[in-house]
Amino acid sequence: MEWGGMEGILTPRESARFIAENSRDVCVDSGGVRRVAELLLARAAGPELRVDGWKALHELNPRAADEAAVNWVFVVDTLNFSFWAEQEEHKCLVRYGGKTYSGYWSLCAAVNRALDEGIPITSASYYATVTLDQVWNIFRSDSDVAMPLIEERHRILNETGKILLEKFGGSFLNCVRKSEKSAQKLLHLVVESFPSYRDVTQYKGKRISFYKRAQILVADTWSVLEGKGDGCFEDISSITMFADYRLPQILVYLGALKYSDKLLKKLLDGVMLSYGDKQEVEIRGCAVWCVELIRDCLLELIEKSGEKPNGEINSILLDYYLWDYARDHREDMKGIPFHRTRCIYY
Repeated sequence: MEWGGMEGILTPRESARFIAENSRDVCVDSGGVRRVAELLLARAAGPELRVDGWKALHELNPRAADEAAVNWVFVVDTLNFSFWAEQEEHKCLVRYGGKTYSGYWSLCAAVNRALDEGIPITSASYYATVTLDQVWNIFRSDSDVAMPLIEERHRILNETGKILLEKFGGSFLNCVRKSEKSAQKLLHLVVESFPSYRDVTQYKGKRISFYKRAQILVADTWSVLEGKGDGCFEDISSITMFADYRLPQILVYLGALKYSDKLLKKLLDGVMLSYGDKQEVEIRGCAVWCVELIRDCLLELIEKSGEKPNGEINSILLDYYLWDYARDHREDMKGIPFHRTRCIYY
């Protein structure tokens, strides 16, 4: 699909609502939405639903709130896609700091390992010209399974690095500053400037967007800067959850999302869904809308309870929490399949 700019494309929230209203194979369960909101209510006053939880709860994330940390976030989210393994017991593993990491955290561990080895992987002038062999070395696996889509990661690093140098002086912080403390302006700037962030497809005659990596980039920038200074986005609550393959799985496990028998059988059989396939779009869109409804329900419950949350509760913080919850309950979710789509968008 030719990129003609963001005009005429439904926003992620508009897309999610439209998909949920027209979906055949996926639906949101209102009772399940309420149960998840009740589960989250117990966490509303704790560290899990606070912006500083991003650092406090995850040892691989940068501790600082400076330009180097923002550039770390940009590289990681530029490569934040497709970590699922063909077989659960055979996956890419990265050992770092005495621990072994898999999935998305294997990427973070590999970036930190490279920095410790003196490789300037978060510097645009380095990754704009990094070679495929160097990328293989940086993201080398400590198991016999390589990180998926290494050639795509190499191509995207080169493309993104060149654009960052040309348009933003080689620093993502300059891009953040151009957004004038607006999450939506930053989202637009990222999607318009960097082709690999254009997570857009068609559904029932409309151009819809999820912008999973662009939204998580805005969210992680907000988190690494602790919602202060350049990271004080006045409209941060306009960002939805990040439509990937793990969040729908946990929402089905918690009973907030339901699949048709036909779709469930397909997923249990391990059938791959193409990016933009009707059922793949319905899974992602309904998951986003489901989290929007969970957030609204949670805010109502908080108001009724008279409890004061520690700061703003938004879909970003719900996504962070539910994603961690999914990792912590992986064994319990063994019978619930995630959808398999191999692409650069999530």
